[in-house]
Amino acid sequence: MNLEKVIFAFFIVLAATLNFGFFLGGMDNPDHHNVYELFAALVVSLIATVMKFGDRAHIGAVLLATSLVADLQLVAAVIVWGVAVYAMESNGLSVKALSSIVSLSGGALLANIISVIILVTETVTLRR
Repeated sequence: MNLEKVIFAFFIVLAATLNFGFFLGGMDNPDHHNVYELFAALVVSLIATVMKFGDRAHIGAVLLATSLVADLQLVAAVIVWGVAVYAMESNGLSVKALSSIVSLSGGALLANIISVIILVTETVTLRR
């Protein structure tokens, strides 16, 4: 068993599951979406992206691209959250801001799901 591949797969799957945990819930209810879970999803996604830089294969380039898309979506969600809470005059998150944050998280989730599918496909087709 290759420990490096185990850690690599761990971070890819963890990024997807954290993102799914944040995404799940009502779009209009801030109680269903925790800011710390969004932050954890972003941090783990960034770690997974850094781990993908070493792969020189074509499939590695596709994995890196999906990870960069997820990072971009999550960074945008964090920025929207920060602007909505700290820069706007309203108290707390508005429904409009929260729906944008959850939608951006959904885009990142789709990119993470594609990464997991590619990872599983690569693992299944790997020959010893």
